[in-house]
Amino acid sequence: MAVREGTHELGPDDGRLLVRTGRSGLGRRAGHDLTIEAARWTAAVTAGATPAESSVEVTVEVEGLEVREGTGGVKPLTDQDRAEIGKNLRTVLDARRYPVITFRSDRIEETGGEGRGAVEGDLTIMGRTKPVRIDAILAGAEGGDVRLRGEVVLRQSRWGIKPYSAFFGALRLADDVEVAFDLRLPSR
Repeated sequence: MAVREGTHELGPDDGRLLVRTGRSGLGRRAGHDLTIEAARWTAAVTAGATPAESSVEVTVEVEGLEVREGTGGVKPLTDQDRAEIGKNLRTVLDARRYPVITFRSDRIEETGGEGRGAVEGDLTIMGRTKPVRIDAILAGAEGGDVRLRGEVVLRQSRWGIKPYSAFFGALRLADDVEVAFDLRLPSR
């Protein structure tokens, strides 16, 4: 199972990029754990003969982040709630000044058998760039393609993001969010 060598342009038709949030604070029962999907993104995956010869660049449009699901909470998440959360998200991320979030790898390595690896690189959010390490797995997929799945936990405050809060701080978004992806890449 190997990805076809060359550069592959990917987007939402090729998989999903998700952000999962949690709640904290005394009022956490009132809020929702959210699943937010990046609906507008692009990636350039350059597959070399080895992981070390490969790279990836991803650009996510902040305006394209959409609330897909909310679990927990006192009441179910409504369409109005989704719209309000989306508006707050764009405000918190200052989408007008920083319309995109980018990731650029500087190292890809195998970390064990069964397609396990890690991608290291720079993640830029709101103009601040920090190094991250993302654990990933390559596995076979239907139709002979290769599936790339991975996740990383990011601490928002590391990028200067103050997690959203309401009710005078009694309900807060947890500082740590999980970013997960599940993509299809062409095989040899």
